[in-house]
Amino acid sequence: MKFGIDRLLADPALRRPLEGRRVALVAHPASVTEGLVHSLDALIAAGVNVTGAFGPQHGLKGDKQDNMVETADETDPFYRIPIFSLYGQVRRPSARMMTTADVFLFDLQDLGCRIYTFVTTLLYLLEAAAGQDKSVWVLDRPNPAGRPIEGTALLPGQESFVGAGPMPMRHGLTLGEMGHWFVRHFNLDVDYRVIAMDGWQPGAAPGFGWPESRIWINPSPNAANLNMARAYAGTVMLEGTTLSEGRGTTRPLEVLFGAPDIDARRVLAEMERLAPAWLAGCAIRECWFEPTFHKHQKTLCNALMIHAEGPFHDPAAFRPWRLQALAFKAIRRLYPDYPIWRDFPYEYEFERLAIDVINGGPDLREWVDDAGAQPGDLDALAARDEAAWRENVEDLLIYG
Repeated sequence: MKFGIDRLLADPALRRPLEGRRVALVAHPASVTEGLVHSLDALIAAGVNVTGAFGPQHGLKGDKQDNMVETADETDPFYRIPIFSLYGQVRRPSARMMTTADVFLFDLQDLGCRIYTFVTTLLYLLEAAAGQDKSVWVLDRPNPAGRPIEGTALLPGQESFVGAGPMPMRHGLTLGEMGHWFVRHFNLDVDYRVIAMDGWQPGAAPGFGWPESRIWINPSPNAANLNMARAYAGTVMLEGTTLSEGRGTTRPLEVLFGAPDIDARRVLAEMERLAPAWLAGCAIRECWFEPTFHKHQKTLCNALMIHAEGPFHDPAAFRPWRLQALAFKAIRRLYPDYPIWRDFPYEYEFERLAIDVINGGPDLREWVDDAGAQPGDLDALAARDEAAWRENVEDLLIYG
């Protein structure tokens, strides 16, 4: 199969509309060709007039570890073109940045999750280009989480850099497809096109979204493998808690939690008692780790590790958002006074609790903290929003 960048490079007819135009590239470390050449190098070698580049959160080089760690603008030392940061002084492209190119090629590997900020960066670019006689092309890449849809929809008024619009946590689209939804939903007057993949089969084993023929390259520092990409729509919620998500270890965002003062076996038993069906589609294993940095630094933590991989992975049954919610619920049942929710600025939101910013509203937190709330209550909320989103985007799907 071929990703969008590979098709663009292989087909002169696809590149012809770029002739005589200034081109900017939005990229990160996973923006590589099938031969592992970075897209910036490959486009310039192919004769494309690249006049600038943009780096999203974590930077063009992918060197910034945590949230709200900003990247400065710079000049590429080899090509002598400007490299603009979309996670520094600004997150929306400025008017000055937009004057540097006529066509903006967006070549970011996504994780298929609303909170992964590359989705919002695409929206902000489309909005900046709208009405300005600028073109935005998405060089499409797989959604490694595949087509499954899960989670409650972001509520009106809850928009943020980790919540671009009223979509569920796991949206099931590629960024190319998402761009079409943005254009329609926000009624954007912009020349938008997708250089689609050739041969992507989101439902095919064993990758179920990620093709076996392509190696995994971290699109951000903590997205280390396919297991993380599959689990992320659940485990990212740990960023809004006092529980460790595994930062400071070699397997971040692949655990349901880590903490020095919680018994992981008891939590797992309570999860199995409350909603055993929500544990399906993966294996869950007790483990221990000692983070070298971040939460609970240099403290031994008991944890539950998720394995949505190999023979343990059933994509039709695996529901990481519900799984993570269930872990929170079990902890609240066993430790009623435990300070789960972390009160700190999250992605430039200073008033709302981080967990509410992450979930696009308070529903999940309120369900966890309500002693009388049952799994079926949250399931009903999510199922309604999942069905509505599936119907909303059905006509935008590019791939079978």
